[in-house]
Amino acid sequence: MTRPLLLVVDHDLDALARTEAELARRFGADFRVRGESDSAVALHHVELAAERRDPVALVLADPWLPGLGGAELLRSVRTLHPDAARALLVPWGAWADGRTAAAILRGMSLGDIDYYVLQPWTSPDELFCRTVSEFVQVWSRTVANRRREVVVVGAARDPRGHAVRTLLTRNGIPHAYLDRGSTEAVDLLGEIEAPRPDDADGPLVLWLAALGGRVLLDPTDVEICQAWGIGTDLSVPRGDGGRDEVRDVDLLVVGAGPAGLAAGVYGSSEGLSVVCVEEHALGGQAGTSSLIRNYLGFSRGVSGAELAQRGFQQAWVFGARFVLTRRVTAIDRTTDADGSSWFVVTVSDVGDVRARAVLLATGVAYRRLGVPSLEALSGSGVYYGANVSEAHGLAGAHTVIVGGGNSAGQAALHLQRYAADVTVVIRTPDLSATMSRYLIDEIEASPTITVVPNADVVDGSGDGWLSEVVVADRTTGDRRSTPADGLFVMIGAQPHTAWLPEAVARDPWGFLRTGADVREAGWSLDRPPCAHETSVPGLFAVGDVRAGSVKRVASAVGEGSVVVSEVHQYLSLVEAASRSRSPEAQAVPDG
Repeated sequence: MTRPLLLVVDHDLDALARTEAELARRFGADFRVRGESDSAVALHHVELAAERRDPVALVLADPWLPGLGGAELLRSVRTLHPDAARALLVPWGAWADGRTAAAILRGMSLGDIDYYVLQPWTSPDELFCRTVSEFVQVWSRTVANRRREVVVVGAARDPRGHAVRTLLTRNGIPHAYLDRGSTEAVDLLGEIEAPRPDDADGPLVLWLAALGGRVLLDPTDVEICQAWGIGTDLSVPRGDGGRDEVRDVDLLVVGAGPAGLAAGVYGSSEGLSVVCVEEHALGGQAGTSSLIRNYLGFSRGVSGAELAQRGFQQAWVFGARFVLTRRVTAIDRTTDADGSSWFVVTVSDVGDVRARAVLLATGVAYRRLGVPSLEALSGSGVYYGANVSEAHGLAGAHTVIVGGGNSAGQAALHLQRYAADVTVVIRTPDLSATMSRYLIDEIEASPTITVVPNADVVDGSGDGWLSEVVVADRTTGDRRSTPADGLFVMIGAQPHTAWLPEAVARDPWGFLRTGADVREAGWSLDRPPCAHETSVPGLFAVGDVRAGSVKRVASAVGEGSVVVSEVHQYLSLVEAASRSRSPEAQAVPDG
Protein backbone atom coordinates (compact mmCIF):
# COMPACT_ATOMS: atom_id res chain seq x y z
CA MET A 1 0.00 0.00 0.00
CA THR A 2 1.26 3.50 -0.86
CA ARG A 3 2.44 5.36 2.18
CA PRO A 4 0.14 8.27 3.15
CA LEU A 5 1.27 11.71 2.05
CA LEU A 6 2.27 14.59 4.33
CA LEU A 7 2.40 17.68 2.10
CA VAL A 8 3.77 21.08 3.11
CA VAL A 9 3.45 24.12 0.83
CA ASP A 10 5.42 27.29 1.66
CA HIS A 11 6.86 29.96 -0.65
CA ASP A 12 9.63 30.75 1.89
CA LEU A 13 12.28 28.23 0.84
CA ASP A 14 14.17 28.33 4.15
CA ALA A 15 10.99 27.78 6.18
CA LEU A 16 9.91 25.06 3.74
CA ALA A 17 13.21 23.23 4.17
CA ARG A 18 12.93 23.33 7.98
CA THR A 19 9.36 22.04 7.96
CA GLU A 20 10.06 19.32 5.42
CA ALA A 21 13.13 18.16 7.36
CA GLU A 22 11.23 18.05 10.65
CA LEU A 23 8.40 16.03 9.11
CA ALA A 24 10.87 13.63 7.50
CA ARG A 25 12.84 13.20 10.73
CA ARG A 26 9.79 12.22 12.80
CA PHE A 27 7.35 10.74 10.27
CA GLY A 28 9.46 9.75 7.26
CA ALA A 29 9.50 6.03 8.04
CA ASP A 30 5.73 5.67 7.70
CA PHE A 31 4.67 8.62 5.52
CA ARG A 32 5.71 10.18 2.25
CA VAL A 33 6.88 13.70 3.04
CA ARG A 34 6.81 16.24 0.23
CA GLY A 35 7.50 19.96 0.19
CA GLU A 36 6.41 22.40 -2.52
CA SER A 37 6.84 26.16 -2.89
CA ASP A 38 4.31 26.53 -5.72
CA SER A 39 0.62 26.07 -4.89
CA ALA A 40 -0.25 25.07 -8.47
CA VAL A 41 2.32 22.26 -8.39
CA ALA A 42 1.06 21.18 -4.96
CA LEU A 43 -2.52 21.07 -6.25
CA HIS A 44 -1.39 18.91 -9.17
CA HIS A 45 0.12 16.37 -6.77
CA VAL A 46 -3.07 16.34 -4.68
CA GLU A 47 -5.18 15.79 -7.81
CA LEU A 48 -2.86 13.03 -8.96
CA ALA A 49 -3.14 11.33 -5.57
CA ALA A 50 -6.94 11.46 -5.84
CA GLU A 51 -6.82 9.86 -9.32
CA ARG A 52 -4.58 7.09 -8.05
CA ARG A 53 -6.57 6.78 -4.81
CA ASP A 54 -3.36 7.33 -2.85
CA PRO A 55 -3.99 8.39 0.77
CA VAL A 56 -3.31 11.97 1.87
CA ALA A 57 -3.07 12.38 5.65
CA LEU A 58 -2.19 16.07 6.12
CA VAL A 59 -1.64 19.21 4.06
CA LEU A 60 0.02 22.27 5.60
CA ALA A 61 -0.11 25.50 3.60
CA ASP A 62 1.27 29.01 3.98
CA PRO A 63 -1.72 31.41 4.01
CA TRP A 64 -0.02 33.87 1.64
CA LEU A 65 1.05 31.64 -1.21
CA PRO A 66 1.36 33.53 -4.52
CA GLY A 67 -1.41 32.71 -6.96
CA LEU A 68 -3.65 30.11 -5.31
CA GLY A 69 -3.62 31.09 -1.61
CA GLY A 70 -3.26 28.64 1.23
CA ALA A 71 -6.94 28.61 2.20
CA GLU A 72 -8.00 28.16 -1.43
CA LEU A 73 -5.58 25.27 -1.85
CA LEU A 74 -6.87 23.60 1.28
CA ARG A 75 -10.44 24.07 0.06
CA SER A 76 -9.53 21.97 -2.98
CA VAL A 77 -7.89 19.38 -0.73
CA ARG A 78 -11.12 19.19 1.26
CA THR A 79 -13.01 18.22 -1.91
CA LEU A 80 -10.42 15.78 -3.27
CA HIS A 81 -9.45 14.14 0.04
CA PRO A 82 -12.24 14.73 2.59
CA ASP A 83 -10.48 12.75 5.33
CA ALA A 84 -7.17 14.62 5.07
CA ALA A 85 -6.31 17.05 7.85
CA ARG A 86 -5.83 20.63 6.63
CA ALA A 87 -4.05 23.45 8.43
CA LEU A 88 -2.54 26.84 7.71
CA LEU A 89 1.18 26.95 8.47
CA VAL A 90 2.09 30.20 10.21
CA PRO A 91 5.26 31.56 11.86
CA TRP A 92 5.65 32.17 15.57
CA GLY A 93 4.13 35.52 16.56
CA ALA A 94 1.56 35.39 13.77
CA TRP A 95 -1.18 35.47 16.40
CA ALA A 96 -0.44 39.19 16.74
CA ASP A 97 -1.00 39.79 13.02
CA GLY A 98 -4.60 40.76 12.42
CA ARG A 99 -4.52 39.65 8.78
CA THR A 100 -3.30 36.15 9.68
CA ALA A 101 -5.81 35.84 12.53
CA ALA A 102 -8.62 36.85 10.16
CA ALA A 103 -7.48 34.26 7.59
CA ILE A 104 -7.48 31.51 10.23
CA LEU A 105 -10.90 32.48 11.56
CA ARG A 106 -12.38 32.72 8.08
CA GLY A 107 -10.85 29.42 6.98
CA MET A 108 -12.27 27.62 10.01
CA SER A 109 -15.69 29.24 9.72
CA LEU A 110 -15.93 28.11 6.09
CA GLY A 111 -14.66 24.64 6.88
CA ASP A 112 -11.64 25.03 4.57
CA ILE A 113 -9.15 24.35 7.38
CA ASP A 114 -9.18 22.37 10.60
CA TYR A 115 -6.82 24.69 12.48
CA TYR A 116 -3.37 26.24 12.21
CA VAL A 117 0.12 24.91 12.90
CA LEU A 118 3.13 26.93 14.04
CA GLN A 119 6.18 26.50 11.83
CA PRO A 120 9.07 24.58 13.40
CA TRP A 121 11.79 27.01 14.38
CA THR A 122 14.31 24.54 15.78
CA SER A 123 15.01 20.82 15.60
CA PRO A 124 13.69 18.85 17.24
CA ASP A 125 10.56 20.97 17.60
CA GLU A 126 8.41 18.82 19.86
CA LEU A 127 5.42 21.18 19.82
CA PHE A 128 5.27 21.03 16.02
CA CYS A 129 5.63 17.24 15.99
CA ARG A 130 2.99 16.80 18.68
CA THR A 131 0.52 18.94 16.74
CA VAL A 132 1.14 16.99 13.55
CA SER A 133 0.85 13.70 15.46
CA GLU A 134 -2.57 14.72 16.76
CA PHE A 135 -3.75 15.50 13.23
CA VAL A 136 -2.38 12.21 11.93
CA GLN A 137 -3.95 10.22 14.78
CA VAL A 138 -7.39 11.67 14.01
CA TRP A 139 -6.89 10.98 10.29
CA SER A 140 -5.84 7.38 10.99
CA ARG A 141 -9.24 6.65 12.53
CA THR A 142 -10.92 7.40 9.21
CA VAL A 143 -8.92 4.76 7.32
CA ALA A 144 -11.04 1.69 6.66
CA ASN A 145 -8.65 -1.22 6.21
CA ARG A 146 -7.64 -4.38 7.97
CA ARG A 147 -4.80 -2.74 9.89
CA ARG A 148 -7.02 -1.69 12.76
CA GLU A 149 -7.51 -2.81 16.36
CA VAL A 150 -10.94 -4.26 15.54
CA VAL A 151 -12.14 -5.21 12.07
CA VAL A 152 -15.81 -5.88 11.35
CA VAL A 153 -16.84 -7.80 8.24
CA GLY A 154 -20.49 -7.62 7.30
CA ALA A 155 -22.95 -6.79 4.54
CA ALA A 156 -22.62 -3.33 3.04
CA ARG A 157 -26.06 -2.18 4.21
CA ASP A 158 -26.93 -4.37 7.14
CA PRO A 159 -28.93 -2.97 10.10
CA ARG A 160 -26.99 -5.15 12.54
CA GLY A 161 -23.72 -4.00 11.02
CA HIS A 162 -24.88 -0.41 11.49
CA ALA A 163 -25.71 -1.09 15.15
CA VAL A 164 -22.30 -2.67 15.79
CA ARG A 165 -20.46 0.22 14.12
CA THR A 166 -22.41 2.66 16.28
CA LEU A 167 -21.63 0.68 19.44
CA LEU A 168 -17.91 0.59 18.64
CA THR A 169 -17.74 4.26 17.64
CA ARG A 170 -19.58 5.59 20.68
CA ASN A 171 -17.55 3.47 23.08
CA GLY A 172 -14.30 4.71 21.60
CA ILE A 173 -13.22 1.34 20.17
CA PRO A 174 -11.04 1.95 17.07
CA HIS A 175 -12.24 -0.19 14.21
CA ALA A 176 -12.76 -0.60 10.49
CA TYR A 177 -15.73 -2.03 8.61
CA LEU A 178 -15.14 -4.16 5.51
CA ASP A 179 -17.97 -5.03 3.16
CA ARG A 180 -18.41 -8.79 2.93
CA GLY A 181 -17.47 -9.96 -0.56
CA SER A 182 -14.81 -7.30 -1.11
CA THR A 183 -11.32 -8.53 -1.95
CA GLU A 184 -9.90 -7.27 1.33
CA ALA A 185 -12.70 -8.90 3.36
CA VAL A 186 -12.34 -12.26 1.56
CA ASP A 187 -8.58 -12.25 2.12
CA LEU A 188 -8.97 -11.39 5.79
CA LEU A 189 -11.64 -14.02 6.45
CA GLY A 190 -9.50 -16.63 4.75
CA GLU A 191 -6.50 -15.78 6.92
CA ILE A 192 -8.40 -15.87 10.22
CA GLU A 193 -10.22 -19.04 9.12
CA ALA A 194 -13.66 -17.54 9.57
CA PRO A 195 -16.53 -19.59 8.12
CA ARG A 196 -17.74 -18.97 4.57
CA PRO A 197 -15.27 -16.23 3.56
CA ASP A 198 -16.72 -16.03 0.03
CA ASP A 199 -20.39 -16.03 1.10
CA ALA A 200 -22.08 -12.65 0.79
CA ASP A 201 -24.71 -13.77 3.33
CA GLY A 202 -22.33 -15.12 5.97
CA PRO A 203 -22.32 -14.13 9.64
CA LEU A 204 -21.17 -10.78 10.96
CA VAL A 205 -17.52 -11.26 11.95
CA LEU A 206 -15.51 -9.27 14.49
CA TRP A 207 -11.76 -9.78 14.44
CA LEU A 208 -10.12 -8.39 17.60
CA ALA A 209 -6.68 -7.98 16.07
CA ALA A 210 -5.29 -6.01 19.02
CA LEU A 211 -6.49 -8.61 21.52
CA GLY A 212 -4.68 -11.68 20.26
CA GLY A 213 -6.73 -12.10 17.10
CA ARG A 214 -9.89 -13.36 18.79
CA VAL A 215 -12.84 -13.87 16.42
CA LEU A 216 -16.51 -13.29 17.30
CA LEU A 217 -19.35 -14.50 15.07
CA ASP A 218 -22.67 -12.62 15.17
CA PRO A 219 -21.88 -11.30 18.67
CA THR A 220 -24.34 -9.50 20.91
CA ASP A 221 -23.57 -6.03 22.24
CA VAL A 222 -22.79 -7.55 25.63
CA GLU A 223 -20.34 -10.04 24.09
CA ILE A 224 -18.57 -7.25 22.20
CA CYS A 225 -18.18 -5.10 25.30
CA GLN A 226 -17.02 -8.01 27.42
CA ALA A 227 -14.47 -9.07 24.81
CA TRP A 228 -13.01 -5.54 24.75
CA GLY A 229 -12.95 -5.39 28.56
CA ILE A 230 -15.85 -2.98 29.10
CA GLY A 231 -17.87 -3.80 32.22
CA THR A 232 -21.36 -5.20 31.78
CA ASP A 233 -21.90 -6.52 35.31
CA LEU A 234 -21.05 -5.71 38.93
CA SER A 235 -18.01 -7.96 39.31
CA VAL A 236 -14.68 -6.54 40.44
CA PRO A 237 -11.33 -8.34 40.21
CA ARG A 238 -9.60 -9.78 43.26
CA GLY A 239 -5.87 -9.98 43.83
CA ASP A 240 -5.92 -13.78 43.37
CA GLY A 241 -7.40 -13.52 39.89
CA GLY A 242 -10.98 -14.20 40.96
CA ARG A 243 -13.87 -11.75 40.95
CA ASP A 244 -16.34 -10.52 43.55
CA GLU A 245 -19.64 -8.70 43.22
CA VAL A 246 -20.14 -5.41 45.04
CA ARG A 247 -23.82 -4.51 45.27
CA ASP A 248 -23.75 -1.76 47.93
CA VAL A 249 -22.49 1.64 46.75
CA ASP A 250 -22.61 5.26 47.85
CA LEU A 251 -23.85 6.64 44.53
CA LEU A 252 -25.48 4.96 41.56
CA VAL A 253 -25.54 7.05 38.38
CA VAL A 254 -28.11 6.23 35.70
CA GLY A 255 -26.71 7.29 32.34
CA ALA A 256 -23.18 7.83 30.99
CA GLY A 257 -23.62 10.97 28.94
CA PRO A 258 -21.60 14.11 29.75
CA ALA A 259 -23.51 14.74 33.00
CA GLY A 260 -23.23 11.15 34.22
CA LEU A 261 -19.55 10.90 33.31
CA ALA A 262 -18.78 14.15 35.12
CA ALA A 263 -20.56 12.87 38.22
CA GLY A 264 -18.53 9.66 37.96
CA VAL A 265 -15.28 11.63 37.81
CA TYR A 266 -16.03 13.99 40.69
CA GLY A 267 -17.86 11.46 42.85
CA SER A 268 -15.14 8.82 42.68
CA SER A 269 -12.34 11.36 43.01
CA GLU A 270 -13.94 12.64 46.23
CA GLY A 271 -14.10 9.24 47.88
CA LEU A 272 -17.54 7.94 46.96
CA SER A 273 -18.02 4.42 45.64
CA VAL A 274 -19.72 5.01 42.29
CA VAL A 275 -21.41 2.71 39.81
CA CYS A 276 -22.63 4.13 36.50
CA VAL A 277 -25.23 2.17 34.53
CA GLU A 278 -25.69 2.95 30.83
CA GLU A 279 -28.23 1.26 28.56
CA HIS A 280 -26.62 2.07 25.23
CA ALA A 281 -23.15 3.59 24.91
CA LEU A 282 -20.88 6.19 26.44
CA GLY A 283 -21.59 9.84 25.66
CA GLY A 284 -25.37 9.83 25.37
CA GLN A 285 -26.76 12.06 22.65
CA ALA A 286 -23.54 14.10 22.63
CA GLY A 287 -21.63 10.93 21.76
CA THR A 288 -23.09 10.99 18.25
CA SER A 289 -21.70 14.46 17.45
CA SER A 290 -18.95 14.38 14.83
CA LEU A 291 -17.28 17.58 16.03
CA ILE A 292 -17.94 19.80 19.05
CA ARG A 293 -16.03 23.04 18.52
CA ASN A 294 -17.37 25.22 21.31
CA TYR A 295 -16.37 23.08 24.32
CA LEU A 296 -13.83 24.81 26.56
CA GLY A 297 -10.26 23.65 26.10
CA PHE A 298 -10.65 21.96 22.69
CA SER A 299 -9.71 24.73 20.28
CA ARG A 300 -9.56 22.37 17.29
CA GLY A 301 -12.81 20.70 18.32
CA VAL A 302 -13.43 17.20 19.61
CA SER A 303 -15.84 14.47 18.59
CA GLY A 304 -18.54 13.53 21.06
CA ALA A 305 -17.23 9.96 21.21
CA GLU A 306 -13.69 11.16 21.97
CA LEU A 307 -14.90 13.50 24.70
CA ALA A 308 -16.97 10.72 26.27
CA GLN A 309 -14.06 8.28 26.10
CA ARG A 310 -11.79 10.73 27.91
CA GLY A 311 -14.40 11.25 30.63
CA PHE A 312 -14.85 7.49 30.98
CA GLN A 313 -11.10 6.94 31.36
CA GLN A 314 -10.88 9.70 33.98
CA ALA A 315 -13.70 8.23 36.04
CA TRP A 316 -12.31 4.70 35.72
CA VAL A 317 -8.87 5.79 36.95
CA PHE A 318 -10.50 7.27 40.06
CA GLY A 319 -12.28 3.99 40.75
CA ALA A 320 -15.76 4.46 39.28
CA ARG A 321 -17.27 1.27 37.85
CA PHE A 322 -19.35 1.11 34.70
CA VAL A 323 -22.09 -1.32 33.72
CA LEU A 324 -22.86 -0.86 30.01
CA THR A 325 -25.60 -2.30 27.78
CA ARG A 326 -27.84 -2.67 30.85
CA ARG A 327 -31.02 -0.76 31.71
CA VAL A 328 -32.29 0.46 35.07
CA THR A 329 -35.89 -0.69 35.28
CA ALA A 330 -36.99 0.29 38.80
CA ILE A 331 -36.03 2.34 41.86
CA ASP A 332 -37.45 1.66 45.32
CA ARG A 333 -36.53 2.24 48.98
CA THR A 334 -35.67 -0.10 51.82
CA THR A 335 -34.63 0.36 55.44
CA ASP A 336 -32.21 -1.90 57.31
CA ALA A 337 -32.77 -3.12 60.85
CA ASP A 338 -30.37 -0.45 62.10
CA GLY A 339 -32.52 2.26 60.55
CA SER A 340 -30.23 3.04 57.59
CA SER A 341 -32.06 3.83 54.36
CA TRP A 342 -31.11 2.62 50.89
CA PHE A 343 -32.33 2.95 47.35
CA VAL A 344 -32.86 -0.42 45.70
CA VAL A 345 -32.11 -0.12 41.99
CA THR A 346 -33.05 -2.95 39.64
CA VAL A 347 -30.70 -3.39 36.67
CA SER A 348 -31.69 -5.62 33.75
CA ASP A 349 -29.82 -8.97 33.64
CA VAL A 350 -27.77 -7.89 36.66
CA GLY A 351 -30.22 -7.73 39.56
CA ASP A 352 -30.62 -5.31 42.46
CA VAL A 353 -28.03 -2.77 43.58
CA ARG A 354 -28.32 -0.87 46.84
CA ALA A 355 -27.26 2.78 46.77
CA ARG A 356 -27.26 5.44 49.45
CA ALA A 357 -28.03 8.06 46.76
CA VAL A 358 -29.06 7.90 43.12
CA LEU A 359 -28.36 10.34 40.31
CA LEU A 360 -30.55 10.38 37.20
CA ALA A 361 -28.54 11.51 34.16
CA THR A 362 -30.54 9.68 31.52
CA GLY A 363 -30.63 12.57 29.06
CA VAL A 364 -33.19 12.58 26.29
CA ALA A 365 -33.96 10.61 23.15
CA TYR A 366 -34.63 12.01 19.69
CA ARG A 367 -38.30 12.35 18.85
CA ARG A 368 -39.62 9.97 16.23
CA LEU A 369 -40.93 11.15 12.88
CA GLY A 370 -44.03 9.02 13.23
CA VAL A 371 -44.14 8.25 9.49
CA PRO A 372 -44.91 4.52 9.13
CA SER A 373 -43.07 4.06 5.83
CA LEU A 374 -39.91 5.55 7.33
CA GLU A 375 -40.21 3.87 10.72
CA ALA A 376 -40.21 0.55 8.85
CA LEU A 377 -36.77 1.43 7.46
CA SER A 378 -35.24 2.43 10.80
CA GLY A 379 -31.66 1.17 10.77
CA SER A 380 -31.88 0.55 7.03
CA GLY A 381 -31.10 4.05 5.84
CA VAL A 382 -33.21 5.86 8.46
CA TYR A 383 -31.34 6.88 11.61
CA TYR A 384 -32.24 8.82 14.73
CA GLY A 385 -29.32 10.96 15.77
CA ALA A 386 -26.13 11.75 13.91
CA ASN A 387 -24.70 8.21 13.75
CA VAL A 388 -21.36 9.49 12.44
CA SER A 389 -20.22 5.90 12.00
CA GLU A 390 -22.49 5.71 8.93
CA ALA A 391 -20.69 8.45 7.01
CA HIS A 392 -18.15 6.19 5.27
CA GLY A 393 -20.90 3.82 4.20
CA LEU A 394 -22.68 6.69 2.45
CA ALA A 395 -19.78 7.77 0.25
CA GLY A 396 -21.19 9.29 -2.93
CA ALA A 397 -24.75 8.90 -1.65
CA HIS A 398 -27.70 11.29 -1.34
CA THR A 399 -28.40 12.16 2.30
CA VAL A 400 -31.15 14.09 4.06
CA ILE A 401 -31.10 15.55 7.58
CA VAL A 402 -34.27 16.60 9.39
CA GLY A 403 -33.65 19.20 12.09
CA GLY A 404 -32.07 22.59 12.58
CA GLY A 405 -30.17 22.33 15.87
CA ASN A 406 -26.44 22.16 16.46
CA SER A 407 -26.40 18.37 16.25
CA ALA A 408 -28.00 18.56 12.81
CA GLY A 409 -25.46 21.15 11.71
CA GLN A 410 -22.53 19.05 12.91
CA ALA A 411 -23.97 16.01 11.14
CA ALA A 412 -24.38 17.94 7.87
CA LEU A 413 -20.78 19.15 7.93
CA HIS A 414 -19.50 15.67 8.65
CA LEU A 415 -21.64 13.92 6.03
CA GLN A 416 -20.77 16.39 3.27
CA ARG A 417 -17.18 15.12 3.40
CA TYR A 418 -18.39 11.81 1.95
CA ALA A 419 -21.89 12.12 0.51
CA ALA A 420 -22.65 13.41 -2.98
CA ASP A 421 -25.03 15.94 -1.45
CA VAL A 422 -26.68 16.77 1.87
CA THR A 423 -30.19 18.25 2.18
CA VAL A 424 -31.17 19.79 5.52
CA VAL A 425 -34.94 20.03 6.01
CA ILE A 426 -36.13 22.51 8.67
CA ARG A 427 -39.56 23.65 9.83
CA THR A 428 -38.49 27.27 10.35
CA PRO A 429 -37.70 30.01 7.78
CA ASP A 430 -33.94 29.78 8.51
CA LEU A 431 -31.36 28.36 10.92
CA SER A 432 -30.61 31.52 12.89
CA ALA A 433 -32.90 30.76 15.84
CA THR A 434 -31.76 27.19 16.44
CA MET A 435 -28.12 26.80 15.37
CA SER A 436 -24.80 28.37 16.42
CA ARG A 437 -23.43 30.97 14.04
CA TYR A 438 -20.17 29.14 13.34
CA LEU A 439 -22.11 26.13 12.04
CA ILE A 440 -24.42 28.28 9.92
CA ASP A 441 -21.41 29.98 8.29
CA GLU A 442 -19.84 26.63 7.34
CA ILE A 443 -23.14 25.28 5.99
CA GLU A 444 -23.74 28.38 3.88
CA ALA A 445 -20.22 28.08 2.47
CA SER A 446 -20.56 24.43 1.50
CA PRO A 447 -21.45 23.76 -2.15
CA THR A 448 -22.86 20.32 -1.31
CA ILE A 449 -25.27 21.27 1.51
CA THR A 450 -28.76 22.58 0.68
CA VAL A 451 -31.13 23.92 3.35
CA VAL A 452 -34.86 23.49 2.66
CA PRO A 453 -36.83 25.85 4.97
CA ASN A 454 -40.50 25.68 6.01
CA ALA A 455 -40.72 21.98 5.20
CA ASP A 456 -41.36 18.52 6.65
CA VAL A 457 -40.37 15.01 5.60
CA VAL A 458 -43.76 13.29 5.28
CA ASP A 459 -43.10 10.03 3.46
CA GLY A 460 -40.45 7.77 1.99
CA SER A 461 -39.83 4.41 0.43
CA GLY A 462 -37.24 1.76 -0.34
CA ASP A 463 -36.96 -1.96 -1.01
CA GLY A 464 -35.20 -3.09 2.14
CA TRP A 465 -33.19 0.14 2.21
CA LEU A 466 -34.22 3.77 1.94
CA SER A 467 -34.19 5.10 -1.62
CA GLU A 468 -36.27 8.29 -1.50
CA VAL A 469 -38.07 10.68 0.82
CA VAL A 470 -40.99 13.03 0.25
CA VAL A 471 -40.65 16.63 1.44
CA ALA A 472 -43.75 18.82 1.87
CA ASP A 473 -43.80 22.62 1.96
CA ARG A 474 -45.48 23.75 5.18
CA THR A 475 -46.96 26.85 3.49
CA THR A 476 -48.26 25.55 0.17
CA GLY A 477 -48.54 21.83 0.92
CA ASP A 478 -46.64 21.03 -2.27
CA ARG A 479 -44.78 17.72 -2.18
CA ARG A 480 -41.69 16.59 -4.00
CA SER A 481 -39.69 13.38 -3.94
CA THR A 482 -35.92 13.42 -3.57
CA PRO A 483 -33.43 10.54 -3.78
CA ALA A 484 -32.10 9.57 -0.36
CA ASP A 485 -29.78 6.75 0.67
CA GLY A 486 -29.63 8.01 4.24
CA LEU A 487 -32.08 9.97 6.40
CA PHE A 488 -30.89 11.37 9.74
CA VAL A 489 -33.64 12.59 12.06
CA MET A 490 -32.84 15.19 14.75
CA ILE A 491 -36.14 16.94 15.51
CA GLY A 492 -35.93 17.62 19.20
CA ALA A 493 -35.91 15.28 22.12
CA GLN A 494 -38.01 13.92 24.94
CA PRO A 495 -37.05 12.39 28.29
CA HIS A 496 -37.52 8.75 29.18
CA THR A 497 -38.93 9.09 32.68
CA ALA A 498 -42.23 7.16 32.65
CA TRP A 499 -40.58 4.22 34.43
CA LEU A 500 -39.84 6.26 37.58
CA PRO A 501 -42.02 6.07 40.74
CA GLU A 502 -45.01 8.41 40.86
CA ALA A 503 -43.42 10.25 43.79
CA VAL A 504 -40.83 11.73 41.40
CA ALA A 505 -42.31 15.02 40.20
CA ARG A 506 -42.22 15.83 36.49
CA ASP A 507 -43.28 18.78 34.37
CA PRO A 508 -45.98 18.38 31.68
CA TRP A 509 -43.36 17.18 29.17
CA GLY A 510 -41.89 14.52 31.45
CA PHE A 511 -38.74 16.41 32.51
CA LEU A 512 -37.78 16.03 36.17
CA ARG A 513 -38.45 18.87 38.57
CA THR A 514 -35.60 19.71 40.96
CA GLY A 515 -34.64 22.19 43.64
CA ALA A 516 -37.06 25.04 44.25
CA ASP A 517 -39.51 23.56 41.72
CA VAL A 518 -40.31 20.61 44.03
CA ARG A 519 -41.25 22.64 47.10
CA GLU A 520 -44.85 22.61 45.87
CA ALA A 521 -44.68 19.12 44.36
CA GLY A 522 -44.79 16.90 47.40
CA TRP A 523 -41.55 17.77 49.22
CA SER A 524 -41.80 15.98 52.56
CA LEU A 525 -38.96 17.34 54.72
CA ASP A 526 -38.38 20.47 56.78
CA ARG A 527 -35.06 21.19 55.11
CA PRO A 528 -35.13 22.71 51.59
CA PRO A 529 -34.23 20.43 48.69
CA CYS A 530 -30.79 20.72 47.14
CA ALA A 531 -30.59 22.50 43.80
CA HIS A 532 -30.52 19.25 41.78
CA GLU A 533 -32.58 17.09 44.14
CA THR A 534 -35.90 15.73 42.92
CA SER A 535 -39.08 15.50 44.98
CA VAL A 536 -37.68 12.26 46.44
CA PRO A 537 -34.86 13.10 48.91
CA GLY A 538 -31.59 11.53 47.88
CA LEU A 539 -32.69 11.10 44.27
CA PHE A 540 -30.96 13.71 42.11
CA ALA A 541 -31.25 14.70 38.44
CA VAL A 542 -28.80 16.51 36.16
CA GLY A 543 -28.35 17.24 32.49
CA ASP A 544 -30.96 17.23 29.76
CA VAL A 545 -33.47 15.13 31.74
CA ARG A 546 -33.84 17.93 34.29
CA ALA A 547 -36.57 20.53 33.73
CA GLY A 548 -35.10 23.92 32.93
CA SER A 549 -31.62 22.66 32.07
CA VAL A 550 -29.56 24.27 29.33
CA LYS A 551 -29.20 21.70 26.55
CA ARG A 552 -25.44 22.03 26.10
CA VAL A 553 -22.57 19.62 26.79
CA ALA A 554 -20.73 22.11 28.99
CA SER A 555 -23.84 22.71 31.10
CA ALA A 556 -24.38 18.98 31.57
CA VAL A 557 -20.76 18.52 32.66
CA GLY A 558 -21.12 21.43 35.07
CA GLU A 559 -24.27 20.01 36.65
CA GLY A 560 -22.70 16.56 36.91
CA SER A 561 -19.76 17.97 38.82
CA VAL A 562 -21.70 20.35 41.07
CA VAL A 563 -24.27 17.75 42.13
CA VAL A 564 -21.58 15.67 43.86
CA SER A 565 -21.29 18.27 46.62
CA GLU A 566 -25.06 18.03 47.10
CA VAL A 567 -24.79 14.24 47.34
CA HIS A 568 -22.16 14.65 50.07
CA GLN A 569 -24.47 17.08 51.88
CA TYR A 570 -27.38 14.65 51.67
CA LEU A 571 -25.33 11.70 52.90
CA SER A 572 -24.04 13.75 55.84
CA LEU A 573 -27.59 14.65 56.83
CA VAL A 574 -28.70 11.01 56.58
CA GLU A 575 -25.78 9.82 58.69
CA ALA A 576 -26.44 12.48 61.32
CA ALA A 577 -30.12 11.63 61.38
CA SER A 578 -29.36 7.94 61.71
CA ARG A 579 -27.07 8.57 64.67
CA SER A 580 -29.74 10.59 66.43
CA ARG A 581 -32.51 8.16 65.40
CA SER A 582 -34.22 10.97 63.53
CA PRO A 583 -36.98 9.99 61.06
CA GLU A 584 -35.06 11.81 58.30
CA ALA A 585 -33.87 8.62 56.64
CA GLN A 586 -37.35 7.10 56.63
CA ALA A 587 -39.21 10.18 55.44
CA VAL A 588 -38.85 9.45 51.75
CA PRO A 589 -42.08 8.58 49.93
CA ASP A 590 -42.23 5.01 48.66
CA GLY A 591 -42.12 4.38 44.91
